[in-house]
Amino acid sequence: MPASSSEAVRTAVLADSDTRWKWGALTARRITAATAEPTGFVLRGRATPTARQLAETGVSRVAPREVTGAEFLREVRDAEERGEGYDVLVLALVGGTVRAVLQGIADLGLERRPVIVTGYVGVVYEKLADGLLLRHGADVVLANSRHDAERFRAVYEGVGADSEGVGAEADPEVPVGLADPVVEAALPFLGGAPYAPLAGRDTLVFAAQPSVPVSRAERAYLLRRLTEHARLHPGREVLLKLRSKPGEHTTHLEEFPYQKLVRELDAPANFRLVYGNMGEVLDRTDLLVTVSSTAALEALHRRIPTAVLTDFGIREALGNHHFVGSGLLTSFDRLDKGRVPVPDEEWLARQGVASDSPYESAFDAARDRVAALLALPALPPLRPYYTAETAPGYLPGILARHRLDVTAPEPRESGLRRVVREAARGAYRHGVQRVAPVIRRLGDL
Repeated sequence: MPASSSEAVRTAVLADSDTRWKWGALTARRITAATAEPTGFVLRGRATPTARQLAETGVSRVAPREVTGAEFLREVRDAEERGEGYDVLVLALVGGTVRAVLQGIADLGLERRPVIVTGYVGVVYEKLADGLLLRHGADVVLANSRHDAERFRAVYEGVGADSEGVGAEADPEVPVGLADPVVEAALPFLGGAPYAPLAGRDTLVFAAQPSVPVSRAERAYLLRRLTEHARLHPGREVLLKLRSKPGEHTTHLEEFPYQKLVRELDAPANFRLVYGNMGEVLDRTDLLVTVSSTAALEALHRRIPTAVLTDFGIREALGNHHFVGSGLLTSFDRLDKGRVPVPDEEWLARQGVASDSPYESAFDAARDRVAALLALPALPPLRPYYTAETAPGYLPGILARHRLDVTAPEPRESGLRRVVREAARGAYRHGVQRVAPVIRRLGDL
């Protein structure tokens, strides 16, 4: 039976990294009337976040449970059999995993499936079409801004995966007004007090990213410019904000961690590395500098002065092309001279970080869409764009990589087996992060 407005909406979040867990948990709260914490799950894999990384997001007092994809699907199936089925599933995952989970949910044959919501954790600057089409089939695909909503709809309409349905035949099972899965919203973690300069405080924060830039030379360049900037401005605190500590994973593996590269420098006393919740770091930030981190949008929402670097060019591979027209593009040479960019107000409004309506109302449309879907007597079957007919040379590989076989018996794990498994995972991570990069470098000699 669908959940009524008087019932608690049972929500689950499946994420594959710490940042996506943060996005998923906050999204679940903003788009439902649920008063209870969403039930959290994180996928077991090479990017599985540590307990420290999950706690640092600050989004839940209850740690999400680590599962495989098949274990998650079993939980969805078993919850329904117990009469405690989930009403809403938030899939905070990369596109291929979203498509695999959609297939897994469809294969469960639930009497009443959950409303499925997905989206992006930040700036969408690469694989726009591929990522969107892998997510197609979800009931709600959240766009973080008006700009993204327009781009998302253009992709779906352009391939015939819009409200007319795949194959351009109207779907009578989808009510009018609910057929378009794209819903404009906002990043769910924007917030915090508006920027207010503090007498005697002057803090520059560089928001690092695990994959941008990626080369050792470019990362060494960033560190050199940051430390030189600190020397040029001895009264300014220069902080390098990092997402993970050595040995921890993020969505992207780091071959050249800043923590190691900084040891080769004679850094001044007013330069240091910091970790922690980004919102708390922004509380003491007077200038946020980055290549293309979503932290820039968090800072702009709070009206914190923000700069996006052009030192490595303005390139799609870096993601800073997203900021063309923002007024924020600049270089270290200009920052060293004290030139701080001024953002373009129209650009900010289109990106959902500054608009003519309150931030809280940004999720009204998503809440209404979810409520309308929950009120239906039955949800239509899942109909993703990528099927055996539309992508016979692509989809089988996507599904095979995830191996979501819920019919296979779940092994009973002894304490010894668990210890061995954790040791194996540690060895695998060491191999990926430490041994493989060395082998690649030797191969270049």
